Amino acid sequence: MYPSATPPRKVKIGDAAAFAGTTPRAIRHYHQIGLLPEPERGGDGRRRYAYDDMIRLLWIRKMSEAGISLDDMRAAFNEAQDVEDVLGRLEETLAAQEADIKRQHAAVQRLRAVGSPLGLLSPLVTDRLSHLPSGALRPSDLEALLVTERIFGPLGAAIQASVFIILATHPGLRAEADRLDAADAALDDTVDPHDPQVEELAAQHCAHHKALHQAIEAAGLDVAEEKLFDIYDAEASGEEEVQMSAFEAVTKMPYGFSPARTRCVELTGQLLAEYISTDS
Repeated sequence: MYPSATPPRKVKIGDAAAFAGTTPRAIRHYHQIGLLPEPERGGDGRRRYAYDDMIRLLWIRKMSEAGISLDDMRAAFNEAQDVEDVLGRLEETLAAQEADIKRQHAAVQRLRAVGSPLGLLSPLVTDRLSHLPSGALRPSDLEALLVTERIFGPLGAAIQASVFIILATHPGLRAEADRLDAADAALDDTVDPHDPQVEELAAQHCAHHKALHQAIEAAGLDVAEEKLFDIYDAEASGEEEVQMSAFEAVTKMPYGFSPARTRCVELTGQLLAEYISTDS
């Protein structure tokens, strides 16, 4: 003879959570936001959940699995909102999530193909640099591209990539870049910003930039840069990350430069501006 089970008229929160496939903590949250009416407490001071409560918990779980937000669930239960509006927003959310998944999948594929953090940058940047041999790009190069992409977007970083292509393929220019980096690092807080060495180093930076520009033109990379504008416009989908202004970004990106190094950067910029104005 099989034993007969008599269903309880009401159950405790732990039993309700177990049956609905959720947790007591979640149920308490539903009470707090008004999604599930809080039942009366029994003689022992604990809540007891009846059949109607369990039905609502089951519907909550089903709607949650469908991706419906808690706010929309509450509106649907209260019949304060047309269900078509809820479903319309849900479709928009799912479409955005699907687009995010596609972008993430593409990023993983680029990482596997490139085999370095370069694959995390935008395809426009990765495509320009992925042909370089392993180790040709230094961590500092990738850091510079990462910052540029954040400030100026994928197009700005893709154009900057020309510099790193030249540095990777011209040992002499790479050696000069390393020397200048070491000289920059030596401009610490003990150096007077008006020390003559600051102006001299700025002049050397300007000369190095000129040499890089000439090498870029000789390699035909300037022509490739012009084509980037057409490629970027064709691939732009209108869903790119919103970029802050360059001025705002510069004020938020910490570098910790000493006054001497900051002045060297400013002087280099002035010299390059004069060079461009006289060259054009």
